[in-house]
Amino acid sequence: MDRIPDKLFFRIGEVSDIVDVKPYVLRYWESEFDLVAPQKSPTRQRLYQRCDLEMLLEIKRLLYVEGFTIAGAKKKLKQGLKTRQRKAPALDDGREALATVRQELEEIRKLLRSG
Repeated sequence: MDRIPDKLFFRIGEVSDIVDVKPYVLRYWESEFDLVAPQKSPTRQRLYQRCDLEMLLEIKRLLYVEGFTIAGAKKKLKQGLKTRQRKAPALDDGREALATVRQELEEIRKLLRSG
């Protein structure tokens, strides 16, 4: 992903150059893959973010290199999302960690008050 410049937003022409496909292909992929959702500027131009570019590069890899169909690429991307979601830490783990930090901060506050 070194090819993606360090910017917040990209216009469709820039994305077309980076991904190396025509703009009409990008618009078609937007209609097929709901994971790509560029914002619209007040002048209705598409504004892609880095995550959109990364997803477009992955879509291109699946279609052009791996030889997936559109339907197969959709399925593969959804499986990848489910796998990433399963690997994400559980919310309960975060709550436990916050409770521990809070308890430790309370102990520090008590020490500061007594000293």
